[in-house]
Amino acid sequence: MFRITSRPCYSIQNTPYYQAIPSILVQVAKLPVKSMSLPSYYTSSETTIPVDQLKDASPEHLRLYYAAQVSVNPNLSTPSIPASIPKLYTDTQATEGKHMALMAVSEYQGMLQNFFVGLLNAKRIVEVGTFTGASAIFFANALKRNGVAGGPDANGNKPIISLDISEKFADIARKNFVAAGVDDYIDVIVGDARENLASLAGQTFDIAFIDADKPSYEAYYNTVVENKMLAKGGLIIADNTAFDCVTPFIGTQGPIGDDVAPLKVSFPTEMAIGLGLSEAIGRALHNFNEYVRKDPRSEVLMLPLFTGISLIRLLDA
Repeated sequence: MFRITSRPCYSIQNTPYYQAIPSILVQVAKLPVKSMSLPSYYTSSETTIPVDQLKDASPEHLRLYYAAQVSVNPNLSTPSIPASIPKLYTDTQATEGKHMALMAVSEYQGMLQNFFVGLLNAKRIVEVGTFTGASAIFFANALKRNGVAGGPDANGNKPIISLDISEKFADIARKNFVAAGVDDYIDVIVGDARENLASLAGQTFDIAFIDADKPSYEAYYNTVVENKMLAKGGLIIADNTAFDCVTPFIGTQGPIGDDVAPLKVSFPTEMAIGLGLSEAIGRALHNFNEYVRKDPRSEVLMLPLFTGISLIRLLDA
């Protein structure tokens, strides 16, 4: 999931993509926003971009692409980047447009998430937000590497459960899972993610990946924690927690309301790229960040990568 400077703050509650927004991962560094067009090197495929297209990249962006390319390990039992991912990106861009396609988890973030799967020796994963399936494919690829078999277990559950509100994207994702050869690893449940996540109480997961409608992050987090859905030593990953509409609330103690104004910054925080934008999303994510930071049940570390990735572990797990 890749991100841009003016990482947009999506008011997805009023769009067809409500709860279906897996990472709008546009690149790490801040780019001067001069127009609606994106630089030629703006892509989710950081490892295949022609080098000559990077000659005008900022040092931060060049570092990102360099890091992605040297993170491709040739000797793993499954490839660092699943073979079907480039076509998934191309198809998503063709059907949803270049800006929407950037919501798919990028190669670099996919590899990062795979690394956590290996580090934890994860066996089961729940993700909130499916989109066209890139993140789930990366997760399944990593589970294969851990020796996890596909298909339902004794309780009828596949290793990955992915939640989305959009039947359209669920159908696209399922087709992409078949193309990737991982459909036996992933179940997609369509509907209200709050209700469907709560319905999974009693199951445990090694990783919970939260990347859907931003105002519901706190609810998703509490559902996982209060229902003891995270296995011992497990990890919650919350995506997009440092959008550019979030970081100007630096220094304010949450929870905050509409009366708290963000820092006046020199960069634009609401770049129009064809989706609804809202400063309220920034407040909601800041309040989530503050809630988790103060929660005595957990420890959080935010990575300033992409549009912010929060890594959360439970202290009693």
